[in-house]
Amino acid sequence: MFGLLKKKSKIEKLEKRFKKLMQEWHTLSSVNRSASDEKYAEAQIIAQQINMLKSKAA
Repeated sequence: MFGLLKKKSKIEKLEKRFKKLMQEWHTLSSVNRSASDEKYAEAQIIAQQINMLKSKAA
């Protein structure tokens, strides 16, 4: 029950967004290559942000 009230950290939010973007990228990769490339680029930016935050936390 207490897990429901816990706020997500910035890293958790970014990881969720990264996972969603990668799923969209995979779906678009067989349909629309340019749109999938945009999603992949967005996901890579999110990955860099996650790594930066993790390195600051360590």
